[in-house]
Amino acid sequence: MADLNTNFPKEKIDKAYEAVEVARNTGKIKKGTNEATKALERGVAKLVVVAKDVNPPEVIMHLPVLCEEKEVPFVVVPSKEDLGAAAGLQVGTSAVAIIQEGDSKDLIKDIAK
Repeated sequence: MADLNTNFPKEKIDKAYEAVEVARNTGKIKKGTNEATKALERGVAKLVVVAKDVNPPEVIMHLPVLCEEKEVPFVVVPSKEDLGAAAGLQVGTSAVAIIQEGDSKDLIKDIAK
């Protein structure tokens, strides 16, 4: 079972940041825990990226479980600041859901492997 302490290889983490950036420019993303949760519940999320350094961790603990239930790939990245930057924000974000891949489709396929 996947959880927030799963260590993802750096390559997968870099691809996740890149997928968020590409989807932000060519597709559609939802930013924040609530938006990511809604995207998963509605069945529109293609990839969910969660930051490991969220405090308190309970805020995002349901996301990996929900991703597993919905069979949506997810990646845990080390930094909410970097995730926020990839999502085009001035501040950090706890989670991002890609709901329209745009040009990030191949990246998401790679991540899902």
